[in-house]
Amino acid sequence: MVLEGVRLMVVGMFTVFAFLTLLVGLMNGSALFFERFADRFPDEAKNEPVKARIGNDEEIALVIALAEAARRQPGQISRKKV
Repeated sequence: MVLEGVRLMVVGMFTVFAFLTLLVGLMNGSALFFERFADRFPDEAKNEPVKARIGNDEEIALVIALAEAARRQPGQISRKKV
């Protein structure tokens, strides 16, 4: 019974080790691929102006006000289901 448990433990540990080794190899391979062909994948975030990603002041103020109201009175603010 103990021998079967040890055998199962060894098989399980080998399976996990093999999977993690394969995963590390695939990640290193994909890193090399994307480094080699980086010119074919343009970074679109660099072309956006910073202001477009932030949002306007009214939206930020609304979110802060809702969070503050929810913190002060838990359970009083509910979301409408659309």
